[in-house]
Amino acid sequence: MTEVTRMETAKRGRSGMSEQRRHRLRLEISREASRLFWEQGVDATSGDQIAEAVGLSTRTIWRHFRSKESCAEPIVTQGVEWEMSTLRDWPPELSLEERLSTEALRFRREASAVELADNGLAMRMIRLADTEPALRTAWLMACDQVEREMAGIIAKRLGRPATDLQVRLHAAAASAVIRVLNEEIGAALLDGADPAQFADAPQRLAQAVREATGGTVGDPVPT
Repeated sequence: MTEVTRMETAKRGRSGMSEQRRHRLRLEISREASRLFWEQGVDATSGDQIAEAVGLSTRTIWRHFRSKESCAEPIVTQGVEWEMSTLRDWPPELSLEERLSTEALRFRREASAVELADNGLAMRMIRLADTEPALRTAWLMACDQVEREMAGIIAKRLGRPATDLQVRLHAAAASAVIRVLNEEIGAALLDGADPAQFADAPQRLAQAVREATGGTVGDPVPT
């Protein structure tokens, strides 16, 4: 057993749960809480009901979440995970349009039923956040994380530090674009819009990021 393995085993022993397992459990709790929130409303949903739906004790729910509303946070974060995972590994030689379009096609081919269901739940929670302040907090927390990640992504492409003012301004603008488009497209789909209307969503997102950053973000990076 290596030193790293021993340290990880000791850490799991102290916490009683690995980080990976903890993440999976939080996500499963979030799925059930989000379904209940959408079906019967946040006010009508209790911590006991969430616990029963997951098959856990209520006490366990509160060990992982500070409130019933915060149970939606992992699923809400899933609502922007595709964009962020796509941008984290954005090859310098590709434009933003090329990167988003290629990855969107791959996702449509390879996404599992669970991933598609999670996206649908995230869409519902983002929509519900319009009228539920506590859920709005969860959505804005996810957007704040997007902005922080965008700063690192943009800094790398521009060859500047993430703390650079212009980088931070571009990150704020780009993350706002992602937030607004997620809200607008999600709301339209939940209202019954034909998904075919949004087949060009990757191109819309790329164009919006270009416009929001004054054309600074979007082109391939010269090597």
